[in-house]
Amino acid sequence: MTAAMTTVSLVDVAGYLPGEPVPAAYYTEYPGAEDKLRDNPMFKVPPMRHHVAPGETNTDLVERAVAPLIERHGRDEIRAVDVLLVHSQLPDTPFVGAGTEVARRLGLKPRWLVDVANAGCASFVHMLELARQILTTTDARTALICNAQSAAGQLFTQSEVRRLAQAAIPGDGCGVGYLTTSAASPVLDVLTRHLVDYGGDMTAVLDDGRRYWEPGESQLRIGFTEAGVATVLERGNRLVPEVVADLCRRLELPTSAIDLLVTNQPNRTFLHNWRQALGLSAEQHADTFDSCGNLFGAAIPITLDRALRSGRVKEGDLVVLGGFAHAGDYAGAAAIRWGAVA
Repeated sequence: MTAAMTTVSLVDVAGYLPGEPVPAAYYTEYPGAEDKLRDNPMFKVPPMRHHVAPGETNTDLVERAVAPLIERHGRDEIRAVDVLLVHSQLPDTPFVGAGTEVARRLGLKPRWLVDVANAGCASFVHMLELARQILTTTDARTALICNAQSAAGQLFTQSEVRRLAQAAIPGDGCGVGYLTTSAASPVLDVLTRHLVDYGGDMTAVLDDGRRYWEPGESQLRIGFTEAGVATVLERGNRLVPEVVADLCRRLELPTSAIDLLVTNQPNRTFLHNWRQALGLSAEQHADTFDSCGNLFGAAIPITLDRALRSGRVKEGDLVVLGGFAHAGDYAGAAAIRWGAVA
């Protein structure tokens, strides 16, 4: 089979949310610090989110998220995957990604194993593109892509960080996707952009000025400022509709042909503005923000999984995945014809 003849399909997705839902009161009833960003639309608090348990690792999250795939496709089929890509949003261990531990835990022996550090909240699209490229240019035939997010219950629950507006927005969880060289749910196209001019605009801050690995007492947080948030809002509002519309143009389809748009879930403002810019209704745009918060990289696969399990996606539907990362250094979109031969 040549690369030109190979069709790659996103055959299935699954998701996992740890623990019981954590209500907004966990943050809003906590004595708050003076924070000029508290009323910013970027930080409007969702009612619920989930937190990892103490000691729960990214590998634990992936193992639990993959369990439904094993149930539906068989343990032997999942263990035989040729490609494993893993993105961990808060690595458990310095120097070492979660990929090899995920492979060991699941009993995989992939020919291709990559821990993906970039593309943040849109890394599922990035990994989808990477997996598709490997499956169409090598003899690999199956891939497992995994997004584990564990920052909410660890980084954002620190005693001082918890007082800030940024803390109440994230949630934890894991989403995974299974791809094969088949025509089951073909990936029609993927369009991605690495916007290097915006690289480094998202920062982590320690108030005592030390590096994060140096000893000290201040707590690590995201370096949000009023000017920085305004910039991220402008970029995010623009980047996602642009990349989704450009993808549709490449497919020679209007954006109105999208049956379901699945994006990362940063806040209600972005979700509203994205679908409005693309001319889509709320019914055409999957939304898990109120029940899960901002799941970062895990948002796209978890939200797609919920849409599929609720019967929201029909055979032949055009499903478009889209999102942006960090302060705008990456944007991507992918189109899948769900459950239909290309």
